Amino acid sequence: MSKENGIADLLRPAVEEQGLHLEEVKLNRAGKHSALVVTIDLADGPGGVDAEALTAVTRAVSKILDETDPIPGTYNLEVTTPGAERILTEPRHYSRSQGRLVAFNLADGTQLEGRVQELHGTTVIVSVEGEAREIPLDSVSKAQVKLEF
Repeated sequence: MSKENGIADLLRPAVEEQGLHLEEVKLNRAGKHSALVVTIDLADGPGGVDAEALTAVTRAVSKILDETDPIPGTYNLEVTTPGAERILTEPRHYSRSQGRLVAFNLADGTQLEGRVQELHGTTVIVSVEGEAREIPLDSVSKAQVKLEF
């Protein structure tokens, strides 16, 4: 088990207690400066993590890290969300991206952009130029949320 997986196992219950999902834990080492990046998200559905929830989960994560001291030496803790242009790799990500514009690369070489409408099991419904299109998730080689201004 990697150090990051062990830390994720420590933190997951506290994150879930806040009603959130632990997306990823990364330990970035750069000489004397290390950073532990904990990425959290809503469990499902559209919307975002508000500042109050982010503050609460940061406090809970910090407390666990202080009590268990799983990382030797000093490091900076960063608790964050996946970001505006996240890559979609799990069905949950598509559910979270409802209403967002997504660029798709399909296994057959097709590239398209569309707005995620909903997720039905292993199929995402996307509005492409005003028409609903069903895309099986197993046909997606890459999907990424596009930033809109």
